[in-house]
Amino acid sequence: MPSLNPAYADVLELLTIVPDGDEAAVAAVRARDSQLTKPAGSLGALEGLVEFLARWQGRAQPRLDNPMVTIFAGNHGVTDQGVSAFPREVTAQMVANFTNGGAAISQICALHEINLRVFELALELPTGDITQEPALDDKMCAATIAYGMEAIAGKPDLICIGEMGIGNTTVAAAIYAALYGGTGADWVGRGTGVDNAGLNRKADAVDRALTRHAGTLDHPLAILARVGGREIAAMLGALLAARHQKVPVIIDGFVATSAAAIAHAVNPAAINHCIFAHVSAESAHARALTAMGQKGLLDLGMRLGEGSGAALAAVLAKTALHLHNNMATFESAAVSGKEG
Repeated sequence: MPSLNPAYADVLELLTIVPDGDEAAVAAVRARDSQLTKPAGSLGALEGLVEFLARWQGRAQPRLDNPMVTIFAGNHGVTDQGVSAFPREVTAQMVANFTNGGAAISQICALHEINLRVFELALELPTGDITQEPALDDKMCAATIAYGMEAIAGKPDLICIGEMGIGNTTVAAAIYAALYGGTGADWVGRGTGVDNAGLNRKADAVDRALTRHAGTLDHPLAILARVGGREIAAMLGALLAARHQKVPVIIDGFVATSAAAIAHAVNPAAINHCIFAHVSAESAHARALTAMGQKGLLDLGMRLGEGSGAALAAVLAKTALHLHNNMATFESAAVSGKEG
């Protein structure tokens, strides 16, 4: 890797030296699963979700007593370029809506007994307009990653990572273009619902940002600082802390995945404890997942953000674990096992 600002030394170490999962815990889950009253493998991906929880919690009997959705909210200077259908004041207004219970994610969490935490990241101070200057300086970027690590302070046993930020599909597209190549048009989508002219402005903003910062996009963490955003840096911190504290992670959609993409570009193994909740209706999301060798658990045509897809994946994980813990075994139900 090229030389990197010393401000990232601790982050780089945490990304590089990551703990492995617990395969003995997975083996214990599989042993119990083989005794449940069903054909082997018949619950498909639900069985895999229980193994995922066991592996990254390091527990032969995984639990979901404290699942949590974390939403990181930030504002972006690039909205001055007309890249969103909504003004950036909506970020703060939606944060209040989350807190007041009026948002989709609020209702999903309330219905399914999932904790919801919202982290506001200096909403009154938008990042630099990436078409003209870096989004963040390196020290601020590193500090924001560290702040995001506080998301696991409440000791969740599963963390769902989501975001809110008017303009952030533009900066996520810029991250993907810087990491994987291509032009703005390859990576932007309609986001909050921009018209064709707005879509063209988004693509142009990404292209101008890549040109403006050419020569300084030589490391994934530098890309994050130059063309990213506070909420993306904080999401990176959250998933990084989760890895080191044995907390499995569910990543939401297009924007949240860009934080995982930064981690993956530094060390592909750094996101092994993450699953990707869904394939966003933002068309480039599938391309980003493919670039990381990942697949979305669900494909529901969603593009809301705010952790909504990740929360639905957590509902599936809760269901999978409930089945694993509460189904009868062949012995307890006096059901004959498979012959042969």
